[in-house]
Amino acid sequence: MSDLIIKPKSVRLNKYLAWAGLGSRRGVEHLILSGQVIVNGNCIRNPAYRVNPEKDEVIVQGNPISTAFVPTYIMLNKPRGYITTAKDEKGRETVYKLVHPPVRVFPVGRLDRDSEGLLLMTNDGELAYRLTHPRYQIKKKYLVYLNHSVLPEQVRAFSTGIRLGRGPVVKGEIRFPHPGDRKTCLVTITEGKYRQIRRMFAALGLRVKYLQRIAIGPIELKDLPVGSWRYLTEKEITMLRQLVGLTNGNQ
Repeated sequence: MSDLIIKPKSVRLNKYLAWAGLGSRRGVEHLILSGQVIVNGNCIRNPAYRVNPEKDEVIVQGNPISTAFVPTYIMLNKPRGYITTAKDEKGRETVYKLVHPPVRVFPVGRLDRDSEGLLLMTNDGELAYRLTHPRYQIKKKYLVYLNHSVLPEQVRAFSTGIRLGRGPVVKGEIRFPHPGDRKTCLVTITEGKYRQIRRMFAALGLRVKYLQRIAIGPIELKDLPVGSWRYLTEKEITMLRQLVGLTNGNQ
């Protein structure tokens, strides 16, 4: 497990709660605005209110937030058949059956049930927020097997943009890792729409038979076995934080 511990002297309340694993920065703002956060005995409804994690007492819904919080960063090679939620009303298997760290973590974005590959999980809400926000244009790379070869005009359509139903126009890059094989491709996207790659290929008349995410930004899945997880290294954590403009002094 990484020993990277970030303890700013003063941090915005919404960032601190996200950092403490209570959700994304936007998610925790509901807790603050609805009066469920107490700082040093006072109800605080201002998300920008600054707290000192080492000195201030912060209580959320009656539960104190520990100042000994250690940010945790994990990568999982998600198998097919698992969904990326904590609970499922249909009783389907979730990724939490596979990942058992000593602290609560949550997925950074999602992989649909039929897909496998790299899934980042963390309790660093600010990093998770930035990695998934469209503004930061984080590249995600996938290995895709299709039912038919991709034609040159389909490659061009993929790169110029495809409208998904009534939604936005989304783009991607297609490369072919094996000469002469145009059913196997590497796809790079920066958005994270629901089943985006499958829907983009479907719009071109192609069906995805297999989809594996192999990289998020500089973090690569490499040879991590399917169903296994590990902690990110300090180098990997630093690369991710630098990618989205976070440093030890920029919280």
